Amino acid sequence: MHGGQGPLLLLLLLAVCLGAQGRNQEERLLADLMQNYDPNLRPAERDSDVVNVSLKLTLTNLISLNEREEALTTNVWIEMQWCDYRLRWDPRDYEGLWVLRVPSTMVWRPDIVLENKSQTYSTNEIDLQLSQEDGQTIEWIFIDPEAFTENGEWAIQHRPAKMLLDPAAPAQEAGHQKVVFYLLIQRKPLFYVINIIAPCVLISSVAILIYFLPAKAGGQKCTVAINVLLAQTVFLFLVAKKVPETSQAVPLISKYLTFLLVVTILIVVNAVVVLNVSLRSPHTHSMARGVRKVFLRLLPQLLRMHVRPLAPAAVQDTQSRLQNGSSGRSITTGEEVALCLPRSELLFQQWQRQGLVAAALEKLEKGPELGPSQFCGSLKQAAPAIQACVEACNLIACARHQQSHFDNGNEEWFLVGRVLDRVCFLAMLSLFVCGTAGIFLMAHYNRVPALPFPGDPHPYLPSPD
Repeated sequence: MHGGQGPLLLLLLLAVCLGAQGRNQEERLLADLMQNYDPNLRPAERDSDVVNVSLKLTLTNLISLNEREEALTTNVWIEMQWCDYRLRWDPRDYEGLWVLRVPSTMVWRPDIVLENKSQTYSTNEIDLQLSQEDGQTIEWIFIDPEAFTENGEWAIQHRPAKMLLDPAAPAQEAGHQKVVFYLLIQRKPLFYVINIIAPCVLISSVAILIYFLPAKAGGQKCTVAINVLLAQTVFLFLVAKKVPETSQAVPLISKYLTFLLVVTILIVVNAVVVLNVSLRSPHTHSMARGVRKVFLRLLPQLLRMHVRPLAPAAVQDTQSRLQNGSSGRSITTGEEVALCLPRSELLFQQWQRQGLVAAALEKLEKGPELGPSQFCGSLKQAAPAIQACVEACNLIACARHQQSHFDNGNEEWFLVGRVLDRVCFLAMLSLFVCGTAGIFLMAHYNRVPALPFPGDPHPYLPSPD
């Protein structure tokens, strides 16, 4: 048993010695390199030398885009490569040690400033370059497929990188040269289509449907339209909380919501106008011949509306003469007043005249039993009653004629309101459909271009092979 443990202990001691020897070589190399090393000095053998620094940006996650603050949050790795002549050694002097990893705080690092999208430095000290792999310059933001997490709201369309020189800035100042990394992203529209656009379209369609209510139902129309207007205002406030407070550009979703607000307000105005026209009467408004011709004859034929033909318009003058047989007689002022009497009092007068008629008929029935002279006297006595009966009939006919004229006038104004309501419906429907289609087409064609830079055919992507 003791004989078996001896070789095992010998192997462990040998491994420990080899590890200590390897670790001692790294420590000795690090001590030799850092003996006279100053991390604050630029690694240039002469003052005129320029340090070449290669940059490579690796995107690991596109976290979010705060549109209100106009801030893009990402996770990136910035890989910088340069040559420091003070960190050279001969591997043969350190038992074949080729690689040495040291903390970054112990060596000189290029003082490159990350300014949101670019890195700048003075060209007199550092020359920025894009990294190269396999003889190809990496002119794009590198994305590791295994480490990259796709964003649920934004899709990356282009990710070019460019080396830019600003001739206006002096070479001694930072900003003369830049390595600019671009991210051209496009919104994934499904979330906004389901949660904002589709509800707005459906709610606005309800506002269009109020035209199917009767023309006289203006109060109900205004109530529905104002409720739709309030719902659209809520959506507009929700969108306003996310868009940036800038006047340089207006998002399409804000344009569309504003367009829907305008359409709904016009619908409310139309409902008020149609209600005003529908409730007019001959006592308050006189219909012109042009209005009657356009709204009661021409437009109903063009709109395929079934309008009941109205009786010819009655003469509006209350002093019109009614013919009694071949002789004419005008209505007296007292009879005009009788036309305006309540129905109960008018019926009372009719019953009184009916009593006169009955008395006249009774006298006529007794006429043949009397002599000729007495019969003529009976007719003479019955003449005033007969005359009163005729006047009562004329009065009733005149009242019914004027009532018919009034009803026809109301019916004409109601039909004008119906035709005007149908014209407004077609106009608002056309405006809603055309405006919605136009803004949706603007969104369809508002896409990221096929190439990142207009006029530059370079794709800024790795070659397929």
